[in-house]
Amino acid sequence: MCLTSTNRIIGDQVIKTATARTNWIALCKAFAIVAASVFAFSSAAQAEESGLSIVASVQNQTIDDGVATKNPVSGVSIAITTSTGSMVGEGVTDSSGTVTISVPSKDSYVVTIDVSTLPDDVTLIDESKTQATIEKDSFTTNSKRVTFFAGSSTATGAPLVDRLAQRLVDGVRLGLIIAISSVGLSLIFGTTGLTNFAHGEMVTFGGLIAFWFNVLLGVPLLIAAPLVIALGGVLGLAMNAIIFAKLRKRGIGLISQLVVSVGLSIMLRNMYLYQFGGRTRPLDDFSLQVAKRFGPVSITMRDLTTAIISLIVLVLVALYLQRSRTGKAIRAVSDNPDLASSTGIDTQKIIRIVWFAGGALAAMGGLFRGLDEQVGFEMGSRLIFLMFAGITLGGLGSAYGALIGGFFVGVLVELASLVVPAELKNAPALLILIIVLVVRPQGILGRKQRIG
Repeated sequence: MCLTSTNRIIGDQVIKTATARTNWIALCKAFAIVAASVFAFSSAAQAEESGLSIVASVQNQTIDDGVATKNPVSGVSIAITTSTGSMVGEGVTDSSGTVTISVPSKDSYVVTIDVSTLPDDVTLIDESKTQATIEKDSFTTNSKRVTFFAGSSTATGAPLVDRLAQRLVDGVRLGLIIAISSVGLSLIFGTTGLTNFAHGEMVTFGGLIAFWFNVLLGVPLLIAAPLVIALGGVLGLAMNAIIFAKLRKRGIGLISQLVVSVGLSIMLRNMYLYQFGGRTRPLDDFSLQVAKRFGPVSITMRDLTTAIISLIVLVLVALYLQRSRTGKAIRAVSDNPDLASSTGIDTQKIIRIVWFAGGALAAMGGLFRGLDEQVGFEMGSRLIFLMFAGITLGGLGSAYGALIGGFFVGVLVELASLVVPAELKNAPALLILIIVLVVRPQGILGRKQRIG
């Protein structure tokens, strides 16, 4: 009887063990299938997003009263071959004057324009340049752009006064975008002392979310814009609540927080690259516009509208900081956090407001930058040092300084392209940053402080 019971117990244990082992094996198989499916989906999505391509563009340049205008040329055949002459792909330019042709790998290619398909009244500026060679090492992103220019040559160029006026207008537009993006960066530094290198990724976030709403979901940009700005503010709140508020509470030093912001910037940039891909893409709304000429300068109505909106927003921000009770509290915390706290101001609440406002303004700057150029995964990181130059020139921690400094940096960058190559036009702004730090570290609107 005892043996029978013992055998029964042992048998039950064996059955339970076998059942548990079977369930565990089944669970492992299910997990493996799910993991494989997710991996396959991620790999397929990544392969699709990282598809290599060459974007060829044909632009017809006309000069009217010394002002150069570029118009897209459609219906032009473009062919891509390898360096050995093997055909890779071909296509025809669309209404925007561009055609995207996929290539199999990062290799050397030759892009050839079929001049016989150009309109009868359009010829290349240099008729001998019907081909463009792309070297293998030039594929720094998944997309490489080649432009063929037709029309009249710019050898004679527009008068210097006209070119100066055009660059000044372009600089004002860029300066307004820099100013909007950098106000939050300056206020965050003023209220917390943090030099936030991830602020550029907050700008990129605005552009990418606008692309997601407008291109992928088909939401009109006028409706999507308030949502983009609000989500940018939520991102700022999340950064503060999840990371930097906890670091401040633990007494982590500002240098360590700066290093954390650099790591956060790198992480977010790579996340954007993984999800969005390496090539830049335009927004659907307001992407194809012809510039209108106002005297010696030309500007699209889209760029004029964004510039006016930017100016209005900056004026409203300045008035809010100057006259509202919360604005005065923000300025008080920026000037002296300890003294502001001793007068009854809830500094943590003010810091949360600043992070929300900084994220919202950064998202607005990313939206306007995406309209001005195109949306890309590193659009904000390319502006971050210009933003630092602006707030350093205007005065670290000063909102008004960020407005003035960002505006002047944008104008300086565009005017510099008249003297230096376009690839180096940001260099003078960074030189100004160094000079200001050496000669007047407190900036234009900053105040000298006694240390020690």
